[in-house]
Amino acid sequence: MHPMLNVAIKAARRAGNVIQRASMNIDTIRVERKKHNDFVSEVDRAAEETIIETILEAYPKHGILAEESGAKGVGQAEYEWIIDPIDGTTNFIHGHTQYAVSIALAHKGQIQQGVVYDPNRNDLFTASRGVGAFLNDRRIRVSKRTNLNECVIATGFPVVDQSYIDTYLGMLKDVIARTAGVRREGAAALDLCNVACGRVDGFWEFNLKPWDIAAGSLIIQEAGGIVTDMIGEQSWFESGDIVAGSPKVLAQLLHILAPHTR
Repeated sequence: MHPMLNVAIKAARRAGNVIQRASMNIDTIRVERKKHNDFVSEVDRAAEETIIETILEAYPKHGILAEESGAKGVGQAEYEWIIDPIDGTTNFIHGHTQYAVSIALAHKGQIQQGVVYDPNRNDLFTASRGVGAFLNDRRIRVSKRTNLNECVIATGFPVVDQSYIDTYLGMLKDVIARTAGVRREGAAALDLCNVACGRVDGFWEFNLKPWDIAAGSLIIQEAGGIVTDMIGEQSWFESGDIVAGSPKVLAQLLHILAPHTR
């Protein structure tokens, strides 16, 4: 295992311990509203601090892009860590157990290592570029289903920026009509990992941030899947508009979404 991946795993597990201890007393956690439907808790900040301390202890010259504390050394360092201490904060503060720690490492702008840790299930998703994707040390692959009407697709609602809610609802209506079902769990990092291990067959969402998708996107790619934007191009990391799945499922999903992007 790559030594930088080991550091990411160590950081993710330490953050998971912080989060799970706090989850025992949800009602006492201080929560702030950053903007409409966008929350941060004191636990997000504590978990993020734990992750950054663990990483910089090993690699003090690396850059950091973290959801709560922002960018430090980004654009200057050869290596940059992309961190979401709790992907699914709204779930967490409501006691809903769909949330995860997401940590990725980029080298010269390309994601090389990814870790997503679900502390409730003790599920550790990992990937190194060119090496493959794993769930708790077991190799994972995207679903083998090829008929969209047999597939379950994950998604995320546009709850923060609702300017394109009508576009999204049109997409949702058409996807529901042509698949076996749609799931909305509220944690994009875990949605991406669920595609990677075949628990769901595809995923789409608008306006995600780099820390939501950096680790999960690599895990999908190393599991044999493809990640694109809404029109099948590669602007997804910059735009945050993302579609993912196995090659055959992705093509069919893009075909459904395309009319709504024109």
